Amino acid sequence: MQAIKKINNNVALCVDSLNNELIAFGKGIGFPAMPYEITDLNQISMTFYRIDSKFYNLIQEIPENVFEVAALIVQKARMEIASNLNPNLVVSLADHINFAIIRLQKYKKMKMLFSYDVEQLYPKETELGRYAVKLIMEKLHVKLPDSEITNIAMHFVIAEEEREADESTVTEELILEIIDKIETFFSITVDRNDFNYNRFAMHLRYFLKRVKDQSQFKDDNGDLILAIKELHPRVYECAYMVSQFIDDKLDSQSTEGEVLYLMMHIYRIFRNAKIENQGL
Repeated sequence: MQAIKKINNNVALCVDSLNNELIAFGKGIGFPAMPYEITDLNQISMTFYRIDSKFYNLIQEIPENVFEVAALIVQKARMEIASNLNPNLVVSLADHINFAIIRLQKYKKMKMLFSYDVEQLYPKETELGRYAVKLIMEKLHVKLPDSEITNIAMHFVIAEEEREADESTVTEELILEIIDKIETFFSITVDRNDFNYNRFAMHLRYFLKRVKDQSQFKDDNGDLILAIKELHPRVYECAYMVSQFIDDKLDSQSTEGEVLYLMMHIYRIFRNAKIENQGL
């Protein structure tokens, strides 16, 4: 196996003997000058094939310890869930965990509730969510709220590749419409090949799945929404517009918690797109 690109000290992009690309985990495999031959395969602790190359830059942005914990969680999910899991799950989950930790630090007043509806619909995935929250506490020393059990469970639901093709197509078309509306609203251009776009699309898939399954969070974030609205009024307007558009399409009713969720992710894609459009 040949390591061809460092991702972090313990993770590298590699090519196996059949010339297939993979992400490999192993202590110190990212240290040597690239490329080089990994002769002792006992160095490798985990491998992930078929990860979309669009996410390679995103992997580098995620703290090393967070990414490694996400890999351990996905490794367990592979053993627990019978259906195939989307190969990009390890990246989307790592990004979610990292964002959840940042959100916990930045928005301490934000309250999102554990969903018993999700637990009833997806008991196995919910148990994996519990395992993940416990492992994050053990490895990262961060106590995430119980709502993250639900959040992480939904990542597994979305990653199960046995979803009907029609459902997947409808979701992807809706995501493209949402992106178009955000671009028009802010007069920006979002690069569809950029990892920031793919990150946003991942979060939208999770959001839309939760809305379709009628498992939205029923919480009270009114004060926090007002505070963020005052700080970023245009982002609030855009998030509200997008939530209304989704509700019209899916015959749903977004909660305040869902609008807050959209606000945070829309702000991130708006900020990144604005920087790129300005050429900074």
